[in-house]
Amino acid sequence: MNRIKALFISAYSAGAMAASVHIAVNIFTQGFNTAWLGALIATLPPALFFAWLLGLKSAARTSSNLPHLIILGVAGLIVSVILPSTDALPIIYAAGFGVVGSLLYIFWYSRIDRSAAKIEVGKILPKFTIYTTDMQPIQADDIRKQAALILFFRGNWCPLCMAQIKEIAASYRELDTRGVKVYLVSPQSERHSKSLSKQFDAPMNFMIDKNLEAAKSLGLMHENGTPMGMMGYESDTVMPTAVLTDASGTVIFADLTDNYRVRPEPQTFLDILDKHLATS
Repeated sequence: MNRIKALFISAYSAGAMAASVHIAVNIFTQGFNTAWLGALIATLPPALFFAWLLGLKSAARTSSNLPHLIILGVAGLIVSVILPSTDALPIIYAAGFGVVGSLLYIFWYSRIDRSAAKIEVGKILPKFTIYTTDMQPIQADDIRKQAALILFFRGNWCPLCMAQIKEIAASYRELDTRGVKVYLVSPQSERHSKSLSKQFDAPMNFMIDKNLEAAKSLGLMHENGTPMGMMGYESDTVMPTAVLTDASGTVIFADLTDNYRVRPEPQTFLDILDKHLATS
């Protein structure tokens, strides 16, 4: 099933963009009083959504159900059915990319099965091994020596992950004053992680999950979770996960999101830390 999802997201995002261009050409040649207008209303929003994610890379999260895509998809389909057309292609575009595609993306592709996760709030951080960009092993026992924020992210190819890391980097000093050490863990290659680390001045620890060993032991592996066509990245990746531990290595917060687009804000980590420090 995940392999189908990997193919779907690549085909859907690229298809919506290509269809929008084709629709715009037809509107230019045939005018706005045709079914192509409805197709544009339905198809352009998902195309712009993916262009926004991939181009700006500034959004660390979105709403869960993206209602604007659904509303505009349905509205565009209605318009494409009402207005005249010489063929059925506008209706196919509106139904396929604007309605069916959006519903599949929102309620099927975006959802993650987290039932295998082995991280629990109130329990000691489980054992696992990750590696520095120089492939030096770091054990969970090493991480437990002080408060830590551990972010498992999918890779440099994921715009939401990159935006989330940027947010954490901007909040690094506030985390540091609370005694928190930041670990950013990905199964991507050393080359990709070293390239990413050079983009930030904050002394965060960019780590490698070699062969997804840590993800497998913690129940965070996302088999075939990488969109098809991402050159230089393995098909298997990790589920986006944020874990906050205190100075004793106890998990005080775990974001095991079941929607890859919904992620905690940095202020959430700070609030949880302050509340924990006040009660401990």
